[in-house]
Formats: sequence, structure tokens, C-alpha cells
Amino acid sequence: MKKLNNRICIYPKDVQVITGKSYRYSRELLMEIRLKLGKSKHHFITIQEFAEYTGIDPTELEDLIH
Repeated sequence: MKKLNNRICIYPKDVQVITGKSYRYSRELLMEIRLKLGKSKHHFITIQEFAEYTGIDPTELEDLIH
């Protein structure tokens, strides 16, 4: 996997920019992904995992995440 902007984790603010939804929705979406992947509350979600879950091409995320 190619690193996107030297980061591998995605944060609620990034999801908010990508989806155009609220910060709260973004947190809940990341929590849903975390639960589906069997991760604990303190584990991070990678950009690749987010892309696979949402069906968005990771290269498209590269332009949106700063």
C-alpha cells in the first residue's frame, strides 16, 4: 500500500471532510468500522481499512486528506 501523505491513520475530521457529514457522524462511522473489524476502542483505523469499508478508492482519498 502506498502511504498517503505520510499518514496511515484516519481521524474523524478527515472523515468529516470526505463525507460532508458532521463530526459526530464521523466518530460513529469510525466506531462502526472498528467494531466490524474486531478492534478495541483504543485501536486506530487505517486509511486502507476505511477505503475498503466504504468502497472508496484509496487514491481518491489522497487528494482529500491533508
